[in-house]
Amino acid sequence: MIRTAARLRCLLLVGASLMPLLVSAAGFTELEKMTERGFQVSAEARLLGDGDRPGEVVGAIEPQRQLSPASVSKAYLAAAALDRWGPQHRFTTRLVSSGELDADGVLRGDLIFEGGGDPALVTEDLWRLAQRLYQAGVREIEGGLVVSQWRFGPVECITTDRCDARSRAANSYSALLSSAGVNYGNWCVNVAPGAAVGEPARVTSCDSQALILGIDNQVETRATGTATEFSAERVTREEGDVMLLRGHIALNAASRDVYRASGDPARQTARTLAAVLDQAGIGIGAGYATSVEPPPASARILAEVEGESLQELLLHVMNYSNNFMADVLALNLVDAPRATLLQAGEAIQDYVAGLPDHGPVIMLSGSGLTTENRTSASGANALLESMFHRASLFPGFVASFQSPSNGVSRFIRRGSPLVQERIMLKTGTLNQPYAVRAASGYFRARSGRWGVFTALVNGTASTPWLNWAQVLDPLTQDLERMIEAH
Repeated sequence: MIRTAARLRCLLLVGASLMPLLVSAAGFTELEKMTERGFQVSAEARLLGDGDRPGEVVGAIEPQRQLSPASVSKAYLAAAALDRWGPQHRFTTRLVSSGELDADGVLRGDLIFEGGGDPALVTEDLWRLAQRLYQAGVREIEGGLVVSQWRFGPVECITTDRCDARSRAANSYSALLSSAGVNYGNWCVNVAPGAAVGEPARVTSCDSQALILGIDNQVETRATGTATEFSAERVTREEGDVMLLRGHIALNAASRDVYRASGDPARQTARTLAAVLDQAGIGIGAGYATSVEPPPASARILAEVEGESLQELLLHVMNYSNNFMADVLALNLVDAPRATLLQAGEAIQDYVAGLPDHGPVIMLSGSGLTTENRTSASGANALLESMFHRASLFPGFVASFQSPSNGVSRFIRRGSPLVQERIMLKTGTLNQPYAVRAASGYFRARSGRWGVFTALVNGTASTPWLNWAQVLDPLTQDLERMIEAH
């Protein structure tokens, strides 16, 4: 990462020389107290121009200071994606082959799954592909199933969690990346109590009638009314991915779905699609494999499915802060095959370079799953203001931000009803190697004028633990005064 660090220092020096840091806490009297506790803060709120009235800054704490935005990075990704493709763009996944289909429905060759980079491809889409393959007359595949991730994948990891996930994962958010991934790069199993006390839990696949990954099940069924406690970890062994389950489950407990990042998303797709084809009555003669090569030019389309529109994808990316979806979407911004996360970040930076008055930015990933991403409160607000003035893109963009009064995240429901109903925001959270809490979005003043705000709060190695109440409580108090005053 030496080259990255050098680029970061260069951009920070350029930003410092062009825009001196503003240290006034005007408008952010409550949030400013975070600086007294040793936290680094960059914050700005501004009213947007309205008719004959120019825009005006109504609050600022070092607004040009470069800090980590965490998942507020996804707002940059959303804007760049809308700018590139428009809100109705859809990614297409195809089954293709160069083999001939004989009169008996036998495909004399390999069936190739061409991953189209759909960030939200799920098992239901694979069933639709299988049905359309059946409608095309295919009853048997003489060759093998080949999952092609030629656009991107396997993608080099740049964070500890994702690097560790190549061998084991006890979470879902560290999913590895591929243009041929399915189910957000996660395996899912359902864990239910056994038939009697003392028996192992019953474990089934969420996506297939038959189990499609290995199971090491040491979850014991215990008496009705006892506590249910079990752990789940996916490990990769010589035979492939295995789900390790340890603990106990009450006889009367409800079944639970468990999600863990897979060790190879393209291989996961191959195993899942092979199971789907088998259950659809379409046999595969030569097993399955993965490839980084594109399908041959002679391959013809046998079946295809289109994914959700981009504006629908952004609801999931932004509302649920889905890191797999965000980074897959960012990788799609790279025109050349075999894309890397650094190239994806550079594509976002290229977009930002065209925004008026933004200043320096560093994006090493579209998800923000690294503290090395850098922007300023002033820069983030420049992005928001730019999108506000793009009438054809703004509806799809702003719809992806959450309103505290009815958003999916309960932790943002802070502040008075006034502020909860007059702001829309994207949040960002990181805890390692230091704490980050960031929020950025729009507000509506009492007068009806639109405004934008961003608050980036970064900890250091010596600052105490940082939680959302410590940031959102003072931020919403400050925003409420700004809303009331204007």
